[in-house]
Amino acid sequence: MKAIVQDRYGPPETLTLADVDPPVPADDEVLVRVEAAALNAYDWHAMRGDPRMARLAMGRSRPRARIRGRDFAGRVEAVGARVRQVRPGDAVFGDLGDANGAFAEYVCVPETLVAPQPANLTPQQAAALPLAGVTALMGLRDVGRVEPGHRVLVNGASGGVGTLAVQLAKALGATVTGVCSTRNVDLVRSLGADRVVDYTRDDFTRDDRRHDVVFDLVGNRSLTALRRALTPTGTLVLSGGGVYRGGSLVGPVWLLTRGQLLAPFVRHRIVTLATVPGRQHLDALRVHAEAGRLTPVIDRTYPLHEVPEAIRYLEGEHARAKVVITV
Repeated sequence: MKAIVQDRYGPPETLTLADVDPPVPADDEVLVRVEAAALNAYDWHAMRGDPRMARLAMGRSRPRARIRGRDFAGRVEAVGARVRQVRPGDAVFGDLGDANGAFAEYVCVPETLVAPQPANLTPQQAAALPLAGVTALMGLRDVGRVEPGHRVLVNGASGGVGTLAVQLAKALGATVTGVCSTRNVDLVRSLGADRVVDYTRDDFTRDDRRHDVVFDLVGNRSLTALRRALTPTGTLVLSGGGVYRGGSLVGPVWLLTRGQLLAPFVRHRIVTLATVPGRQHLDALRVHAEAGRLTPVIDRTYPLHEVPEAIRYLEGEHARAKVVITV
């Protein structure tokens, strides 16, 4: 089968389209014929081994996972002997987690990491949901504890997670403020944001509005500044992303670590978000999508052989919403 492989850390040029042996499902796995895959900030972090501290988990000298990509949507080709909830022919979507492997014609994935595709979405839209959608769902519902009437601010509202977070916050009954650049104001407003802040003109940390939850997806503000945007008992949810700026030792991890260290000593809740892929969250995203409350926004699509160009586009801060690969 065709797949995008990588044998050393580096720029997009280190990714190549190659012929590799197709995977064989274990007893608890399903074999999926991939129809679409989606890019995330995770993909360029893993490609470059950046921040360098993350290589302790990803592989010190080269990537442990040779085939890139996490998010996918496709049809089940075969199932293992112990698989009970999925059958050949089912349209599914999921997140492979740190195992990677989605930028390929076929993937093997544990049954617990896939769910039925939302019936009203295309495979490309379904592929755009897993990691970004679970991040938004966990950040707002599970960690932020958003309730009807809460005021929520999403910093990075035009990104892959942000465009879904704005919609989910509205679905949870919140009044939503989205922070983005000038060119994305209309997009964020169209997703349901009650107020949009153009960060090139205004500083949301210095106006007089306070929020019950600030969901930071950028990592470009200090903890002091972010806390100024909170009510006295508000919650700050940290989920760093960023763009490639030449490599770093710790990257957004430094802000997340500082948040963890500060949390016990302040009245605000400061929570560092760690996403966990799984069927429960995928099913929740499907319910929201089929109810019309959640629709992924796709910026661009690329064929499989153009994954290097797609990642170059993503990591250079040009992309908005999701970038999707068709297989």
